[in-house]
Amino acid sequence: MNTGSCIDRDDAMESKFAQPHAARRGRKDMSEAPLLAMGEVHTALLQSSQAVPLNLAAGLVGQPGGEQVRVYHRPIAHAGSPDVLTGIDCRLPTRTGTKSRGVGTVAARVSITGGHLLQSTARIRISTGPQNRRLGWSHYLTRPGHVELVGKGDAQDLADGFTAEERDPQTLDLGSVAARLLNAVQRSDRLDRRAPLKAARTTLRWVALPAADPSEVGGQFAIERGGQRTLVVRCDPADLGVVGDFCDDVALHDWLLATLLHLVEDGRNAASDDLARIARVRPAVEHLLHLWMPRARLTDAVSQLWRGLDDRPGMTRQWRSCVDRIRDQLTLGTLAQLAGRAGPEPQGEGST
Repeated sequence: MNTGSCIDRDDAMESKFAQPHAARRGRKDMSEAPLLAMGEVHTALLQSSQAVPLNLAAGLVGQPGGEQVRVYHRPIAHAGSPDVLTGIDCRLPTRTGTKSRGVGTVAARVSITGGHLLQSTARIRISTGPQNRRLGWSHYLTRPGHVELVGKGDAQDLADGFTAEERDPQTLDLGSVAARLLNAVQRSDRLDRRAPLKAARTTLRWVALPAADPSEVGGQFAIERGGQRTLVVRCDPADLGVVGDFCDDVALHDWLLATLLHLVEDGRNAASDDLARIARVRPAVEHLLHLWMPRARLTDAVSQLWRGLDDRPGMTRQWRSCVDRIRDQLTLGTLAQLAGRAGPEPQGEGST
């Protein structure tokens, strides 16, 4: 986040924001209904040569003195940190250039899935402030992950501004909040920093707007120039608080698909024979193929949004096609090895 304009630098207040909000979780959120929600998700390969066990994953994402880490054993191992809050008072990005000011807290968390996939996310819900002016920090501390507009602001204008390819650097930057959490885990001395394969970090920027009609519910996923991912969701207004979990799930599976596609294409272009291609895709077979589990931890309310992605752009179909290509390469390589061990075919009686 742009520290010059977005993060409140008061030391005492910053120390409060840095702690998870266990004591405040049960309090009623008295702010107005959110206009929209937005967030940014960073996904990367954990810098470990082997999948880390669940207890180590929990230790890596846990916050000192904070809430208990959320741990899932099935259907896939997952450890997620409690929310860490960061106070903001800054301009919000808009497409039209309207100077919209937001005050509140960003909720961020980091997680490890399957012992290999590291993901951090920072998200907010934006609503109209009850008095259209900045209030004391005690007011915002009771609304974790909530940002209130001070002055003018239009939901669609804010959504368009946040997902734009180029933004004013002096406006809200959720990416730096997410990146800080992810980098802290990657730097841990409990990791051997020998990842089993090369994989780029991906970034997904998402916005969710309330749907006026059930027929509008759905999401539009796109990969922009430079590799930036964007996801625009229309959902039931009641789901604005949980739609971020769906966006995290999309980001995780998009990373898996992009990484697998890169490995297959890189192996095909760089390897000289079937055995060399097998060697290049083998890490994916050992460490990634079993991690594809869309909707594994999503509620029924938002899991239906995956249907649109399975229809268009068809992420699951593309994943299965890529897996089939890898299996074909493994079969060809096995046949080549068997043929090599058998030696040349014997010639018949009439051979010359």
